Amino acid sequence: MKILDCTLRDGGYYNNWNFSNELIDKYLLAMSEIDIDIVEIGMRTLNNDGFKGATAFTKDDYLETLNIPSNLTIGVMINASELYKSNIDEVLKKLFPRNANKSKVSLVRVACHFHEFIYVLPAAKWLKDRGYQVGFNIMQASDRTEEEFELLGKEANKWPLDVLYFADSMGSLVPENIEEIISWIRKGWNGNIGIHAHDNMHKAVQNTLTATQYGVNWLDATITGMGRGPGNTQIEYLITELYEQREGSCNIVPLMELIEETFLPMQQKYGWGTNVYYYLTGKHGIHPTFIQNMLNDTRYSSEDIFAVINQLKVEGGKKFSFDLLNNARDFYKHKAIGKWDPKEFIDNREVLILGAGPQAHDHAKAIERYIQKNNPLVIGLNTKSPIDPKHIDLRVASHPIRLLADCSHYSDFSQPLVLPLSMLPGDIMNKLKDNYIFDYGINIQVNTFKFHENYCVIPSPLVIAYALAIATRGGATNILLAGFDGYGADDPRTIEMEHLIETYVASDEVIPLVSVTQTTYNIPTKSIYAM
Repeated sequence: MKILDCTLRDGGYYNNWNFSNELIDKYLLAMSEIDIDIVEIGMRTLNNDGFKGATAFTKDDYLETLNIPSNLTIGVMINASELYKSNIDEVLKKLFPRNANKSKVSLVRVACHFHEFIYVLPAAKWLKDRGYQVGFNIMQASDRTEEEFELLGKEANKWPLDVLYFADSMGSLVPENIEEIISWIRKGWNGNIGIHAHDNMHKAVQNTLTATQYGVNWLDATITGMGRGPGNTQIEYLITELYEQREGSCNIVPLMELIEETFLPMQQKYGWGTNVYYYLTGKHGIHPTFIQNMLNDTRYSSEDIFAVINQLKVEGGKKFSFDLLNNARDFYKHKAIGKWDPKEFIDNREVLILGAGPQAHDHAKAIERYIQKNNPLVIGLNTKSPIDPKHIDLRVASHPIRLLADCSHYSDFSQPLVLPLSMLPGDIMNKLKDNYIFDYGINIQVNTFKFHENYCVIPSPLVIAYALAIATRGGATNILLAGFDGYGADDPRTIEMEHLIETYVASDEVIPLVSVTQTTYNIPTKSIYAM
């Protein structure tokens, strides 16, 4: 039996693999003391978009700076997506310029989807010829058939693999499924089998131990379960359960000290570990990254998250997609339909658009005084009300999943609601039928803002894009923004918003924008207090 700890590889998704050498040395010592066989210390990748720390690349010269105990085997993981439909030999030469006898790395694992598997299997021979142990990790095992596993095993038998893993990426497997999948793999594969379990339903440790009863002999785990979303099998529990079955010593004290000093504070900061949302994703086969993104996005309340889960149960969410969660481009790709012209409501007025950032709440009284004195037309986004709702003239909504989440709340407001009503599914239309609605259509086209009588063309279904289109078509004299604070520099929402603003400013009918509260976006800024 081999136990593989992949904390720094899987946990790196939270901090961009930016672990200090001091932490890594303590971690390696703790792994050595509990007699772990293999440490998968990070990734190997050629992708270099945005800053990532050393264990995103885990180069040989970096590994030589670490204090690696002699009883640990060092592994790295590569993604099959970098090999798929590429020149495999050329990519691998760049990833592994040294043979194994001149590298600290002994094991290479390939993370692989079913459709990539057969194509990238030749990587096994290339790596074995250079002295590496080779494993393949098959992701999203929970929704595959007996025939697929049998075929996969037979194909794997043709190549020099040391271990074939199955990963419960959705965290939806129960012990009965584990036994079944192992029996299916065994119909085609006669080598070592490994398991990488996720903890959506608090079953990762149980599923891993169950797998050992049916011959699985490579087991993955991480400290405190650190890993994307609900996390993985916890090494501290697994090693405790298996201690009596394994030969060798096990001094767990350094690991527990490391957990108390470092990993519990990190867990509080980043929030991995299961909860009721992740439990439901496991139960319904929804990719947990949907939940992870919503938990990290203050725009989503608990009610929003439950609504998204209910929607994905129907629409299908096995594969994570920013389009499904944030862009919904496919939803508005058809011909735009609308019945209302914003000119009827806005013509030749100043427009103030209210975002949900803390700055709008912090300066709410000043914003309200400005509204009372200057009478701009005030647009509120979705159901957020950073100021007294009586000062809001229109509410604007566009994202279909957010609409589903917010439907029941709009009846609480007296303002008209602007949305692409004629383009929405029947269930949303029925829930909104008692509201006072202006129907303004949407078409999504990348890098485009156009403003038509009854519909707009915008680059994203983000509600700010829709609000800008409404204000522009309505003939606003100028547009004020409040509560658009911005996010961190590396946050993908910042990049998306900056691009959206650049696209709007470059459009033919742009109206001057001014932020009246602090913002990190590239927008001219004035103080609401001086206005």
